[in-house]
Amino acid sequence: MSDTKSYYELYRRSSIGIALSDTLDDMISSRRIEPQLALRIMQHFDKAFAEVVAERVKQRMSFKGHLDTYRFCDEVWTFIIKDINFKLDNNSNTVHADRVKIVSCSSKRPGEG
Repeated sequence: MSDTKSYYELYRRSSIGIALSDTLDDMISSRRIEPQLALRIMQHFDKAFAEVVAERVKQRMSFKGHLDTYRFCDEVWTFIIKDINFKLDNNSNTVHADRVKIVSCSSKRPGEG
């Protein structure tokens, strides 16, 4: 990577992140790429995903539910919310989930003051 800043690896657990990881694993197994290249690709994915989300996602939503568990460790908040309802600002429909895990990190990149 051209810059030395690191990015959170949160989006690697998204469906697109899992698909990329599985594809890279297959390519490593078939000796089509080296593991170091796969690592660089994943680091680029972390950076690109974080930048796109920060720049292009403008939709807002609200949610209501029952806070089951929360913790703060290494500058990361984790919340487990049960019986949760989501509502987009421009839509009257709601979406219900039995259980949701929300991970919240500082908007500053790791290492920034």
